[in-house]
Parts: sequence; structure tokens; C-alpha cells
Amino acid sequence: MGKQMLLSTGVLVRRTLGWQTPLPADEEGWQALAGQVYARIGGDPEQAREWARLVWSFPEPSVELLPAGGFPPSTRDFTNRQKVLRQLRREAGRPADGRPRVALLHGPPGIGTTAVARHLGATLQNRFPDGQFYVDLRDAPGENGPEPATVLVRVLRKMGVSSEDMPSTSEGRGELYHRLTAGRRALVVVDHASAVAQVRSLIPATPEVFLLVVVSGGPLALAAERVPVPPLSDRYAVQLVRKVAGREGYALAKNLMPGLLAACAGNAFALRTEALRLQAEASAGGYASRRTEASAGADDPVRGAVRGACERLRPQAVRLVRLTALGGWPCVDARIAAAAAGITPQEAGPMLAEASETGLLETMDDERFRYRPEVRRCLADEAGPQYGIPECTAAVERVLDLLLNRALHAAHAALPLSWRTEPAPEEGEACDGEAQGIEVLAAELGNLVRAVVVADEYRYVERALRLARALWPLQLKAGYWDEVLPALRVATDCADKHQPHSAMAGALHFQLAHCLGELKRWNGAEEAARAAIACERAYEHLRGEASAVELLGLLELAQWRHEPAYERFVEAESILSRITADQEGAGDLPRAFALAGRHRGRALRGMRRFTESRELLEAAADFFESRQEDYNRARALTDLAETLHEEGDDDAALTTIATAERLLTAAAAPHLRYLAGLRLRCTDGHRPE
Repeated sequence: MGKQMLLSTGVLVRRTLGWQTPLPADEEGWQALAGQVYARIGGDPEQAREWARLVWSFPEPSVELLPAGGFPPSTRDFTNRQKVLRQLRREAGRPADGRPRVALLHGPPGIGTTAVARHLGATLQNRFPDGQFYVDLRDAPGENGPEPATVLVRVLRKMGVSSEDMPSTSEGRGELYHRLTAGRRALVVVDHASAVAQVRSLIPATPEVFLLVVVSGGPLALAAERVPVPPLSDRYAVQLVRKVAGREGYALAKNLMPGLLAACAGNAFALRTEALRLQAEASAGGYASRRTEASAGADDPVRGAVRGACERLRPQAVRLVRLTALGGWPCVDARIAAAAAGITPQEAGPMLAEASETGLLETMDDERFRYRPEVRRCLADEAGPQYGIPECTAAVERVLDLLLNRALHAAHAALPLSWRTEPAPEEGEACDGEAQGIEVLAAELGNLVRAVVVADEYRYVERALRLARALWPLQLKAGYWDEVLPALRVATDCADKHQPHSAMAGALHFQLAHCLGELKRWNGAEEAARAAIACERAYEHLRGEASAVELLGLLELAQWRHEPAYERFVEAESILSRITADQEGAGDLPRAFALAGRHRGRALRGMRRFTESRELLEAAADFFESRQEDYNRARALTDLAETLHEEGDDDAALTTIATAERLLTAAAAPHLRYLAGLRLRCTDGHRPE
């Protein structure tokens, strides 16, 4: 349930039981609490009616499985693999016998596991009419891929779940996944998985769902039908080369085929790369060239193919792809490549396109490219020996500076009045308003998270910390908590090590606490909030200290600990009162006091001190009305309506709800849904049919 509904439930639990009850930590705790509540309301018809109204007000589940999951197409040059496909089809269509349908497709890098998975989806569309959902984990910013909770987020987004409807916990996401797929005929593919934990929650509980886990490397210890992808035989390797190179390209290299086949060893990526070379040479009207000794004598087919592809590029283009590969960026564009190579984007763009034509890069859209993991590693390994450590380090540093500049511009545009975002730099490309700022940050998120990790590894401390701070709008306004969490963990550790007890460390611990709180990881959130308080207090940064204390109060309030939460809000106001006219934050004091007063009013409602709660919430609503902050006024009025309802004045509550509804736009759909449920609780009628 949503945060507001959860708070309302906590207030009613306290009224029913007569004492403060902490938020249950697990399913067992919820069951025990339900038993206590049920025992109390059994003999109290009025309280039973109030609980019925609360349950009726829960929003009806509106999330439905969307069959359009964006499954990528098969390749035109797909060759053979019939034995592998037959084994996968058998698992997908075997009789239901109580065992989940799960297959593990695996093989060495470049062998063609992804191509098999995509081709399978193309041939099984009729078998899975309820949807085919493909998630590729290779664009994750870390070497080990995303955490299991993040994988669930990605799958649910493919299934049509919006950010507003996304459960905040792994358990809730797993339950929603199984509810959406119950009784459905669907194919779920997780490509480039690196750990069993990433896919364990996706194992289907319904017989008509087929989960295909794809691994580039050795098999995982997953209970599944294991399907290895072997090297292509010479016969089918020749077919693949013919398809890609074309008749003319193949004819040019007919006498070279034995050596080519031996060097590629049945590896689909290596064969395709060599075929692209033959195609290019045929188009140029030349003769097929032999692979050089360096590329032919490589220790594995992929490395040999990469070296062979580099031999076809201009030296400056080879330098660009090698230096760009160093950071491990999930995606690259002309500006990132230009920064890595120290050239202009206009020069870098054609080089990226040229590298894509050789197979070194994969095209994502009109502007962005990405490396296959094994190709990126080969290119990065060659960069140091070829160009030296200083030049490689400078390349990474330039990309970090570019990403930081982008992030600062976008963060400032997304939150132009927030003291938690830096002013936009003078140089660089500005964003046009809040929406574009969020859009830029979201599009660059993988690279930004990776940049925090890289900056920390290279000991560019200031860059790492500022990059992490620039992620604040994404977690505050767009709900990217799972995605930013790895960067915040790295950044807070970096700050504690290099800038302890600083305002920067306090700000990052605050962001970490907020992120963990949104994910309902309460212990970690409170620990991070206390660390933020300690840092801000040591630095004598009153504004930051008050904000961190207030956050700790909000975390306690979310866990139904009303008295401690109230004390935190009082403490925050006390800290704010110490800010003098010449100190940072002095201009924001009226607004900060209004927000703290609203939070105190919410805590007082839980403590059943309704008169004081009402006075504080009315004052907060009046303040935001004077500032023409409609959304914040609507939030305060919603809290006021809750208090009025608890106090027994449903007529006044309904009037307040109507005012709040008029202030909100369609973009505040979740809030409007909550107000509709609150209206239902304030009436004697049943849920309308």
C-alpha cells in the first residue's frame, strides 16, 4: 500500500488497540497484528465499520499485464542451432507436472546465446500470446550486474507497471510479478544474468510461463533445463559467412576459408566480424586480405576478431574505440567518445559509425552505441600498452568531466530552487526546464552510476561525490531508488574516507537514507540518517542538520512511531531557529518551518491530539496558499482531512478533500486516487459498484 495509506492504517491500529504499535517487519508480524485487531473489533461494531471503510478505500488493483514487452527481433543471419532450439521448445511446451518451466541457455562469450534467445522469441509468438518480455542486464553499470530487486523492477516495467504502481520492496515486486503472470501464457527472458539471485524471484508459479535465463559464460547453479550453445560446425559457419558477406564477399575469400574457420573456431561473433570484413572488401572492389599474424594468432576467437576489426579501421578510430572502452560505460555517444579521444563530437560521430560497421560496437538508436562486454574488455586491454597510462587516465578523466557537466545542468534544471543541487556550470549544454532535466538524468543514469564507481576507483574524490549528489532529482521526483542505490553506497563510503564530517558527507548520507527509506529498508535508512546528522552537526551546517533530523522523524513516522517522530520534528524546528539572517538557508526559513509544522501535525494525529494537529495543518495549508504552492497546499489539506475524519468531523473532512482535489492536476493521479479513497472513508456508503 502507498505511504499515505500506510500511515492511516497505523493511526487506526493505534486507535483500535489503544497503544503505539510498531510497523510489522515481515509477513508473520502482519498476521499477528491482524489477529490482535480482529479480536478487538469483533465486539465493537463502530470500529468494525471503520476498518471496513478503510479496506474499501484501498485502490482497486489497476495494474494489468501488457503483452507488448518490446522483445527484440531475431537477426537476418541467424544460422542453424536447430538442436538447441528443439531443446528449448521441449522445455517451453512440456506437459505441466508441477515443475516450473525454466531453461538456462549458456555458452562462451560471442558464441551466440543472445541470438538464440531472440530467435526463439520470434518463432514462439503464437505459443505466448500474453506477452514476451526481454530484459538485458549487460547495460548495468557494475561488473556483477544489477541487484535482484532491480531486476524485478526492470521486468515489471516491461510488463507495463508504472513508477507510481511499482512496489518498493522485493517481496512486493515478486508478488506483483506472480499476480500479473498467474494463468498467463508468457515468455520471460533475462539475458546476461550473472547470479542465481538475480532470477530466483522470476521462477514462474504458473505452468504456462516460460523463464529463459541466458548466461554468457559457464552455467549458473540454477534448477533449470541446461541448454549449452556449442560452436558452429564448419558447414554452418560457412553458411553464416555467406549470409553476412554476401555472394561476392564469400567468393573473394573462398581460398581463405580453411584458415578463417580455424581461427574463428565456430564462434558466431568472430565469424560475423570476419564476414563483415569480406563484405566491405567486396564492396570496395578489392581482394580479400588475409588476417595478420597478430589477429590470427590470438588466444581466443573473440580477441582475434577484435584485433582483425581494428586492422580495418583508421588509426584514429582505433584509438577512439579503445579509449572509450576504458570506462566500461553502459552506452556511448559522439560526445562521450569525443571526450575520451580528445576530439570534437563532429569528428567522433563518423568514427563510431565506422566501428559499428566492423562489429566492434552495437547500435542502440540513432545516437547511442554499446560494446559487447567481451569486446570492451579486449579493447580496454589494448589501450594501456598502445597509448600509455597517462593518456588512458586522461581519457577517463575527460569523460568523467563531461558526464559531471551534463548531470549538473540536468539536476539544476530538475530542481532549480533546491539547495541540494549545485548551480548549473557556465559551460556545457543547459536543459530546458524540469521535465527535460529529469529526462536527461534518466537517459544517462547507467553512465552516471558507473561514473561514480570509476571516479572512486581512480581516486577522483570530488568528482565521485558531486556526481552522486547530482542524482538527487531522480530519487526525489522519478523514483529511481534501486538504480541510484549502488552509486550512493560507493559515494558515502568515499566521503567517509576522504571527507569525513563534512557537509558533502552529510548530504550523501541524507540521500542514502532517503533512498533506503523509500525502499522500506528501515534499519539502514535510520543508520544513514543518523550519520547525516553527525556529519552536518560536526560541520556546523545548521540547515543540513535540521533537514537530516526531519528525515529521521519521517522514517520513524512511517514506522508508526509517532512520539519519537514528533520529538524529531520539534528538534528540527529548534535547529532551524538557530539560523541567523546571514547564514545559509535564512531565506528558506518560513517554508522550512511550515513543512516541519505539517510533519508535527501528522505525528500529533497519530498521537490522537487532534486539536493541536488541526491547528498546525491549517497553518501549513494557509502558508502554502500564500506562496501559491498548490501541490504542497493539497498535501497539507489531505493531512488535515485525515485529522478531521479521525476527530469525527466527516462533513468538514469532505469539504477539505474537495478543496485539495481542485488544487491537483492530472499528473498527481496517485494523490487523487488516495483522496477518492479518503472520501469513501468519510461516508457511510459502501464502495460503489
